[in-house]
Amino acid sequence: MPKGIPQRSCLACRETKDKGSLLRFVLAPDLTVVPDLLQKLPGRGVYTCMKLSCLTRAAQKKQFSRGFKGEVLGAEAQNLTRQITEKLEERIASYLSLANKAGKIVSGSDQVLEKLKKGGIGLLFIATDISADIGEKFRSVAKLKDVRCMTMFTKEHLGGLIGKELRSVVAVVDSGFVGSLGLEMEKYRNFFEEERE
Repeated sequence: MPKGIPQRSCLACRETKDKGSLLRFVLAPDLTVVPDLLQKLPGRGVYTCMKLSCLTRAAQKKQFSRGFKGEVLGAEAQNLTRQITEKLEERIASYLSLANKAGKIVSGSDQVLEKLKKGGIGLLFIATDISADIGEKFRSVAKLKDVRCMTMFTKEHLGGLIGKELRSVVAVVDSGFVGSLGLEMEKYRNFFEEERE
């Protein structure tokens, strides 16, 4: 174990890991459990693995009360999962908006497909409400070109993030945003323990 890296253990599985790789929770003044994704909120923190299964187990076994040494509010799995999902999606959305402002976004099915085939795309976002056939077409080309994909946000939401109307696909061109977005996508996938395209 490298020295100097703070370690914490998961409330559910008790495994000890680097603090930065875990989900941190703190107590609000009203004793409500609050997810602290950036690990910057004040107060004593308790941790779970970045996995829905560990969060659910910790909530079901009332481990948040044990961890905070007293009664807590809002520690139901469904409530905490919703908050974490929203926060993870907000972070991805904000990076997409920033990438768009920096001119690092390509959108529109034809333009994205053309750019994917030529190269220079780092990440591909596919709307959740796209038709199965069209989604599969983009995934196939992306796989061929070794471009990571994520199915996330509705067409309306994807378009809104880049100041456009409905968008079925949005691509992030190779840039610094690819690394930042890739990390956030990984957290999202890890949390839901998904093997998504």
